[in-house]
Amino acid sequence: MIPVATIAQQARNAARILAATSGAMRGDALNRMAAKLAGCRDELMAANAADLAAVPDLSEAFQKRLRITGKVFDYMQNRLREAAALPDPVGRVLEGRTMPSGLQVRRIAIPIGVIAMIYEARPNVTTDAAAVAIKSGNAVILKGGSESLRTNRVLARAMREAACEAGLPADTVQLIDSTDRSAVTELLQQDSCIDLIIPRGGKSLIRAIAEGTRIPVLKHYDGICHQYIAADADTAMAIDLTVNSKCQRVEVCNALETLLIDQASAHRILPPLAAALRDHGVELRGCEECRAIIPDMLPATDDDWDAEYLAPILAIRIVQDIDEAMDHIARHGSGHTDGIITASLPLAERFIAGVDSASVLVNASTRLSGGGDYGMGAVVGISTDRLHARGPVGPQELCTSKWVAIGNGQLRQ
Repeated sequence: MIPVATIAQQARNAARILAATSGAMRGDALNRMAAKLAGCRDELMAANAADLAAVPDLSEAFQKRLRITGKVFDYMQNRLREAAALPDPVGRVLEGRTMPSGLQVRRIAIPIGVIAMIYEARPNVTTDAAAVAIKSGNAVILKGGSESLRTNRVLARAMREAACEAGLPADTVQLIDSTDRSAVTELLQQDSCIDLIIPRGGKSLIRAIAEGTRIPVLKHYDGICHQYIAADADTAMAIDLTVNSKCQRVEVCNALETLLIDQASAHRILPPLAAALRDHGVELRGCEECRAIIPDMLPATDDDWDAEYLAPILAIRIVQDIDEAMDHIARHGSGHTDGIITASLPLAERFIAGVDSASVLVNASTRLSGGGDYGMGAVVGISTDRLHARGPVGPQELCTSKWVAIGNGQLRQ
């Protein structure tokens, strides 16, 4: 295995070259990567099957994240192509002016430099990370979980070959090909070469990375997502949105974890909604007011309001009004994704202004708070940080800026 310090230096060297490449070259590389995946599909599926077979005692949820199905494979290819088709984020003029002296000043978008991705089972993160990093002119170092190493080897090799064919440095994409945890420890020490670390995984992984490095870390610890059903919410819409928010994929960070129902709509909406959720195998845990309407609902404890289940479990609370709903979200939310279901535009605007989350949705499933559904193409995760990016992290979010001043001999007076 190549030493981690060498990988980091190679990435720094590649990043200097990438910063000067055209958007057309980088887009061509991403399209070639999608084509390379098609050419190695059988090899990739065999490697993925071997990864799954090597750890037979994985939980069903973990296996689902690790497995490449036909749908996941198509997603990986499509995200590469979608990123290729996006406008080039590098070189955008973010602001500009001509000073009274004639000095022309502008601030332009440039790549951050070297991005390190540390993540767990999902192989699609491998291609998403490459897509977003390369589109924004960054070199990327990939450190996936040991469970997906065979799969990631195939993906990394294909993407490196495509990068070379497009005229980009081979070290634009690098994989740390090791299952030794010390490799991560060493990676966290490469602050002279790596500009940003993006972890994808559980809270313990993210916290350990953030506490173990001097390199800036873009993170989110929890996805405790809420949906508030207002007094005037349409029953059918409330049921459809809640079921989709919770059940479309229970194991992801923007799945619904707590449902808040206005007391004025609870008797109308909760019985058919509870039935619909139970039809999808969801365990319901409710407050006393909920259990007065649905007596066989399990009682919710204080811990339930702070739980990210990532499982078919939903906590439900009846609130007096929108203010109590927003207070609950302020106390127990994680700043990830929260939504309101209402027919009232003023009520929706109050919720938007009063809920401090990376994504706030009105009459839409919480599952839509991702890059693809926001028109961003591939993303490398969702940040609940406030600096420098918040929400889905796509190519524009992996840019920083620099000031350029053009004069004709101006002096400081």
